Amino acid sequence: MRVVSGLTWLLGCQLVGEVVVHALDAPVPGPVVGMVVLLLVLLVRHPPEGSSVHQAADALLPHLQLLFVPAGVGVVVYGAVLRQDGPAILVALVVSWLLGLAAVGWTAQLLTRERAG
Repeated sequence: MRVVSGLTWLLGCQLVGEVVVHALDAPVPGPVVGMVVLLLVLLVRHPPEGSSVHQAADALLPHLQLLFVPAGVGVVVYGAVLRQDGPAILVALVVSWLLGLAAVGWTAQLLTRERAG
């Protein structure tokens, strides 16, 4: 029953994200806003290990690959758009990957210095 409670929290945050996106007519997917809402809730509540949200996440993680199927279908459906905007998307992906790599490297160096010093 605790897993159902945790799933309710997860889906509730997604619903809040969808409502916010539709209310503000924001160009961001509702689930992304919902994940930010979930992050804020988790930062405020600090759920302990074994909480309902933790159990729901543990139940969903083994099936994570199935959650990518809709995104894969979307790539097939929007093939014409991808052909048209493909180069711009590729540049954005490479630049964001490089920025992420630099951020992780910088953070690792910073943490290594803190632990050593």
